[in-house]
Amino acid sequence: MTSTDLPLPTYKPKDFASDQDVRWCPGCGDYAVLAAVRKTLPKLGRHKEDFVFVSGIGCAARFPYYMETYGLHSIHGRAPAFATGIKLANPDLDVWIVSGDGDLLSIGGNHTIHVMRRNVGVRIILLNNRIYGLTKGQYSPTSERGKVTKSTPMGSIDEPVNPLALALAAECTFVARCIDVDAKMLVPTMERAAGHEGCAFIEVYQDCNIFNHQAWFYASQKDTRPNNTVDLVNGEPLIFGENRDKGVMIVNGRPRAVTLGSGGVTEKDLLVHDETDRTLAFTLANMRSPELPEPLGVLYCNPDRPAYEQESREQIRQAEEARPDTKLAALVAGPDTWTVG
Repeated sequence: MTSTDLPLPTYKPKDFASDQDVRWCPGCGDYAVLAAVRKTLPKLGRHKEDFVFVSGIGCAARFPYYMETYGLHSIHGRAPAFATGIKLANPDLDVWIVSGDGDLLSIGGNHTIHVMRRNVGVRIILLNNRIYGLTKGQYSPTSERGKVTKSTPMGSIDEPVNPLALALAAECTFVARCIDVDAKMLVPTMERAAGHEGCAFIEVYQDCNIFNHQAWFYASQKDTRPNNTVDLVNGEPLIFGENRDKGVMIVNGRPRAVTLGSGGVTEKDLLVHDETDRTLAFTLANMRSPELPEPLGVLYCNPDRPAYEQESREQIRQAEEARPDTKLAALVAGPDTWTVG
């Protein structure tokens, strides 16, 4: 008997809370993300036994302990590899990766790229606080140039990784960005990611209030967010601003922030979001405040590419049909082996 044979309970967010005390620094953005995930899962129509949360190393790596689901706290940078193995072994499971920018983009960068390019049907929540929080405030792959930390006392000279551009370059088929404290956007975005057949990647601007406080305040606070971000709605023009009087249009092949009504600019002149357009998604991913508003929501979604585990299962099925009498033990002990003396 599988979970699909059992009646589906009516879950509430508290049903996905484990008995473990949540131990993050007071005020950490991880609390908001945890609450959003617990709000999301009851909406997905799955048994709690169907979910698996996988983490690597760092503050976010505690996530599986706080979820009343299956989970795995893996080793540094290897969460995508573990998640790939879980999904291939049992494609019916709903597998989520939750980790930080240091874990997934530094030592785990290679694994993150390959889980996306393969289009493995897992959901990746990358908590980006632009710092190494657990190890007490060293600069991370997403830290801005000039960032002064314990490991860069004269300021970082590294160009920061752009997680959205990286995901798009790796052919990820669902790419989005949200803010930790914005549950109204984060929960629906995670619902969409959960329903996506393929790899879904969500970058979350997350505040580390101890070692990198206010890193994203320009994008998250009520008084600064309207002029520094733009909410993406498929099929609608890119309009932003406190009075919704600003927009983004393409001028000489490049995005440019404009004021509606100035120089005769109207909504018809603005860039219209198309989440199926990967080239447009690259343009959006590279928009940076203060010159341009930073995009929030779903940048790109390609529902047509088959998930990796589906194609893998089909290959296994074809191989079994072609050689129905072949057993695994016979292959292992077959003629294509040798003895090392």
